Amino acid sequence: MKITKRSATFLVNFVLGLIVFIWTIPALGLLISSFRDREDIKSSGWWTIFPHSAEVKVAELPIPTGETVDKPITIEGVTASFQEWKTGVKLADGSRLVWEGSIRVGKLVRYETKFTANLNFTLQNYQEVVGGQDLTIKTPNGGQTTVKGENMLESFLNSLTVTIPSTVIPILIAAYAAYGFSWMRFRGRRLLFIVIVAMLVVPLQIALKPILTDYVQIGLSGTFLGIWLAHTGFGLPLATYLLYNYISGLPKDILESAFIDGASHSTIFTRLVLPLSIPALASFAIFQFLWVWNDYLVALLFIGIGNRENQVLTMRIAELIGSRGQDWHLLTAGAFVSMIVPLIVFFALQRYFVTGLMAGSVKG
Repeated sequence: MKITKRSATFLVNFVLGLIVFIWTIPALGLLISSFRDREDIKSSGWWTIFPHSAEVKVAELPIPTGETVDKPITIEGVTASFQEWKTGVKLADGSRLVWEGSIRVGKLVRYETKFTANLNFTLQNYQEVVGGQDLTIKTPNGGQTTVKGENMLESFLNSLTVTIPSTVIPILIAAYAAYGFSWMRFRGRRLLFIVIVAMLVVPLQIALKPILTDYVQIGLSGTFLGIWLAHTGFGLPLATYLLYNYISGLPKDILESAFIDGASHSTIFTRLVLPLSIPALASFAIFQFLWVWNDYLVALLFIGIGNRENQVLTMRIAELIGSRGQDWHLLTAGAFVSMIVPLIVFFALQRYFVTGLMAGSVKG
């Protein structure tokens, strides 16, 4: 029986570990690519940083003179046509010789199969994306060119400006509401709570047009205040529901003792309920922060395409895809910049995550 239980536990852990590993591969590839040189990204995959067998350039030789394309060419005892030399010919020692260039101007490049790893890393991608620094790079033909940087720092700060209030405001309002529904008695309490929960099934997309129309009329369109209010309204139903499940499950004896000692609802809420509700608050904070930080649709509508000074990070990356879609080194660096803050928030609050989600699920 013990062996069977151990085998089942090992199988479950192995499957979960495998799923996590597979799920992590794209993020790992994104991180590695963001530190690779632009030419390396175009010519090879990110996995080539790990040791592997591949053809490596070992030498360059001058091309023979007096040859023509209409007759075979003999090099190092091997005879082949010019087109065959262009694609590469394998020599007796196992190396491969490739004619690069034209019949008159070019070079012979020798490749050998070796165990190698491409560890050519650089910080230029982040300098170009975050700092907007203009960089001078070498072209494949040996020349130099200056590439204009894409400064995303302002958009990064705008995302923080939008996300932090849009996370804190609904948490505070929902915590007050959840406490009221849990421990205060007033007429229509149950009906009002049912209406709030029912709002969870309403798609936010149907509310965007009326809200945008009202924003234009009252002058909130394109402002941070407008998007704060929008995210607060969209996040309140879920926040109230999650926090109600937790706060309603707090020990009744503690709150009754506080009431007997003469504490008001405000004192009980700030001194007892909020400190005891940290797991639930942190759980919703993760949800709301990730949702607002990664949001594109709401930001696009309420900030607007033309309002460049208030663009958030998702809007900036989408614009970057349109203007620099072929520059994978910039896209990967920009994408990973957008992932840093959510990762920090999740790992900082993950110990509360499961506790908050399980809040109120078990009674008695």
